[in-house]
Amino acid sequence: MHRVLLLDDDEQLGPPLATYFQRFELALVQALKPDDGLARLRTEHFDAVILDVMLPGMDGFEFCRTLRKESDIPVIMLTARGDVMDRVVGLELGADDYLPKPFEPRELVARVQTMLRRRHGQNGPPATGSEPGLLSFEGLTLDPARRSVLRQGEAVELTGTEFELLHLLARESGRVFSRDDILNQLRGQDAELYTRAVDIVVSRLRKKLEPLDCIKTLRNAGYTLALRRLSP
Repeated sequence: MHRVLLLDDDEQLGPPLATYFQRFELALVQALKPDDGLARLRTEHFDAVILDVMLPGMDGFEFCRTLRKESDIPVIMLTARGDVMDRVVGLELGADDYLPKPFEPRELVARVQTMLRRRHGQNGPPATGSEPGLLSFEGLTLDPARRSVLRQGEAVELTGTEFELLHLLARESGRVFSRDDILNQLRGQDAELYTRAVDIVVSRLRKKLEPLDCIKTLRNAGYTLALRRLSP
């Protein structure tokens, strides 16, 4: 059973949400304070984090910044106001998704399940062989089976969303993907479209892949991976 950490100082939120999550074979554990949340993440195994923006002592943004220095665990942020700037800042700091409060528990479960599918490689088109093979380019190698990336021979740590975006571009290198194409591929047709999110994730990915200049922007069209593919 996947374990999910909920970091929210509302003591009334955790118990009923944990009961609801159990219906979907998800074990939800609540931490009320950022320090407690970090301690549990460092000593226990969790598969995803649900992170409230408004926290005592350390807000969700600072928590996400701290967490990303240590882990690439999937993170969904809860924004009380549904403020676009909260979403932008959260995504820029490494969050994988966001959900405004108040939310429907079923939607939160669906978002968590989507992150877990991406994390464990259960999303996307089937592999062409019995096992997914390496995707090798000049200076860049992706291993879909291990969800790992090498940049000029060095390992690069990516969040689940960053890896899925890079994998999408690499599977069809040279193809131009519009922002809507990317959102539909990574989130599904029923997801709320938020095209600014794509730009933010692309920006994060570009920084992590430097000095490679591999993701090109085609004005009014979208993004493409512009690296020469190496023969298997």
